[in-house]
Amino acid sequence: MFSVFDLTLVAGVLTPVVFLLGGLSALDAVMNARTPQGATAWAISLISLPLLTLPLYWIFGRSTFDDYIGAMDRFEADVLPGIDRSDLEPYRMPPEDRKDLRERIEIEGFRRLATQPFTRGNRLDLLIDGEATYAALFEAIDAAEAYVFTQFYIIHDDEIGTAYQQALIRAAERGVDVRLLYDVVGSHKLPERYLDALRKAGVRTSAFGGRRRWLRRFRLNFRNHRKITVVDGRVGFVGGLNMGDEYLGRDESIGPWRDTHLRAEGPVVQGLQVSLMQDWFYSAGEAPELSWTPSPSPSDQCALVLASGPADDLETCGLLFVHAIESAEKRVWIATPYFVPDGRVLGALQLAALRGVDVRVLMPRTSDSLLFKFVPYAYFPEIERAGVKVYLYEEGFMHQKVLLVDEDYAAIGTANFDNRSFRLNFEATCLANDAKLCAEVASMLEHDLDRSTRLHRDDLTSQSKPFRLAVQGTRLLAPVL
Repeated sequence: MFSVFDLTLVAGVLTPVVFLLGGLSALDAVMNARTPQGATAWAISLISLPLLTLPLYWIFGRSTFDDYIGAMDRFEADVLPGIDRSDLEPYRMPPEDRKDLRERIEIEGFRRLATQPFTRGNRLDLLIDGEATYAALFEAIDAAEAYVFTQFYIIHDDEIGTAYQQALIRAAERGVDVRLLYDVVGSHKLPERYLDALRKAGVRTSAFGGRRRWLRRFRLNFRNHRKITVVDGRVGFVGGLNMGDEYLGRDESIGPWRDTHLRAEGPVVQGLQVSLMQDWFYSAGEAPELSWTPSPSPSDQCALVLASGPADDLETCGLLFVHAIESAEKRVWIATPYFVPDGRVLGALQLAALRGVDVRVLMPRTSDSLLFKFVPYAYFPEIERAGVKVYLYEEGFMHQKVLLVDEDYAAIGTANFDNRSFRLNFEATCLANDAKLCAEVASMLEHDLDRSTRLHRDDLTSQSKPFRLAVQGTRLLAPVL
């Protein structure tokens, strides 16, 4: 038993150490935080209340993923030189192909953000909701000949999760190289028996979050939110759907589920494959042999993939959306389950509306999180005054992540319009510069808007004081949402 004297002595020794660590962490926050507001908040709390805030900062406060950055340095030095992507050259679409100066500038901006080229020779199929998405995904896996490379943020051990597991097992049993990557936070409920069955069949699995298990607890704030599948280097999938029964509307507590995924063929699949390969190299410490020979489609659609995350030199995800919004001349339509924009995106939307662009933001009235019940109202006064129209989807929970700009650009991927996707999550977005896909996305969103209610100013002002207080509290929590 420790005596009071012993406890006092320990406290006397530890207290200066805790305050020293708090001061050093505050310095780290000042030097490395992504925003001045975040640096100020962390520095003050770490210096004044280090015992409380030190563990929070080590888990939630870091804005860069140093371990991943180091892995990517090794990837670029050891792996990339051995990948021959010269066959991609005929399909690259340089900005010079565009006669209009504005369009050339836009294309070059997107290319530099993505570090991947726009390519021609693609086929892009819009997959609306779970039935269409899972049918196309399982069909591709069942047709795999060489490999299946797949990752999801959330995998559940339920009916659709079991169907996914069995599709991967069937592929492995016929000699296909199958690799599964999952996020340790999003898939924390996934039982070990689910993974054991995959491994027994020859499927290679890896958890994103670092091979050193003790480090994972300090990386809860960095999540791999990507949902990507690549089959034989020819067919790729990316979008909003994870692997669970709720994505088919089978969760009675959530109700109908509205989502969007994308199936791709052609050179753009290489962009998804590079992202997968980098994540696998970080998580599993190896680089698999993959096909880098493009399989062009006569559809000849133009697209690129932006894989963004906290290891990027720039905040590429947010900058992608800002660049797209600033390029708009006629319309910007956004569908997102979580609308928590930072200052750059908020300003871009306001300016677009002020210059006469039809700016619409579509969010769900029903949310899978109690906190996000208030999100649609948090930024509403600011954007509504500028002329932005806000709609609430009424027929269940809408989870799609879609952006439409004029008849020129359509973005479908995994990124929400929130701080987490802009700065903290690993995300993937397919950006198409294609009139056909834009028309299909416009038709899809018009259908969603017909099932939505437009918000007006009195919809907020008429709410109770506790509701409006909760809305303001949501604004304060924006940096961590």
